[in-house]
Amino acid sequence: MRTVTEPATAVVLLAAGSGSRVGADRNKVLLPLGDRPVLARSLSTVLALPAVRRVVLVVRPGEADRVAEAVAPYLGDREVQVVDGGATRHASEWQAIRLLAPAVDAGEIDLVAVHDGARPLAGVPLWESVLAAAREHGGAIPVARLSGLVTADLRAVPGELAGVQTPQAFTARELLAAYRAADAEGFEATDTAGCLERYADVRIAAVASGPGNLKITFPEDLGLAEALQRVD
Repeated sequence: MRTVTEPATAVVLLAAGSGSRVGADRNKVLLPLGDRPVLARSLSTVLALPAVRRVVLVVRPGEADRVAEAVAPYLGDREVQVVDGGATRHASEWQAIRLLAPAVDAGEIDLVAVHDGARPLAGVPLWESVLAAAREHGGAIPVARLSGLVTADLRAVPGELAGVQTPQAFTARELLAAYRAADAEGFEATDTAGCLERYADVRIAAVASGPGNLKITFPEDLGLAEALQRVD
């Protein structure tokens, strides 16, 4: 039996995208990657994390049954909640966070992570590193170095740049307070960290990641993900 002092993490998996840029006639997270859908790979990794107590899947309105059917064979004896997303990424996150709010207010959840379901290769080691850093500092995001960038007129971009990925994790009370404040002001961030930076006094630690944690966006990404999966 879990005691009240045991860490409890909730994970929000965003699956409310489309398949337009990847050239598919359906939500890209439902496309096959090897022997299972893209989303099922992300979900299987999350369910392998001992600290995770609740999982919320954010889906496009009208797709709840389709998504639930796609992931059901990979749940084992676990359960997930499904909620309709909003018109924007921030609105979709807020839908899930509101669902978790009673448990956060009651102290039943002390950490919340948000992850793109279309990043199926974020493995257990990256997840564990992000969650550990978030517990230590208040927040954590995976960061991958970017190289070979050019401007629109083909000039090299100077300096060292990094790209922010998911999963992003934060202490639950600060996350909820930040999104409540954003809702009151009508503010929307481009990602979870952006909302915390504006409304919460937490340090957001950078966790080293790499290009292997790719997001399925274009047709060639599926082939690359399959190749990387075979290497692993």
